[in-house]
Amino acid sequence: MKNFVYVLFGLLFGFVITKAEVISWFRIQSMFRFEEWHMYLVIGSAVAVGALSVQLLKRSGARSLAGEELDYKGKTFHKGFIYGGVIFGIGWAVTGACPGPIFAQIGAGETPALATLAGALVGAYLYHANKSRLPH
Repeated sequence: MKNFVYVLFGLLFGFVITKAEVISWFRIQSMFRFEEWHMYLVIGSAVAVGALSVQLLKRSGARSLAGEELDYKGKTFHKGFIYGGVIFGIGWAVTGACPGPIFAQIGAGETPALATLAGALVGAYLYHANKSRLPH
């Protein structure tokens, strides 16, 4: 029961991105081909809402659901971000999904998303196994 609220938020997130057509491979391809602005507007809206939300959380002194203090430390930039971003972008363009929408695609009955999930899990495992050897 403790994690039920997270399940509800996950279901809500999946519903919203499905209705917004964010899980559509065709929308993703149109974005990468600069043929339509739909995805750019969705991403821009998400960035704006996220930035505003973080500012409101910081100013209000809000805590996590477990009562813990929230940590807002950023990461120090390094060239690994560039490599990771390129790999992520290629995967996104090929599969039409970043991590969140994979589960929404599976839930919507898009069975090829199972291959995307398998690839994401293998990629996460390879990253974890090689993290100490990657550039800092």
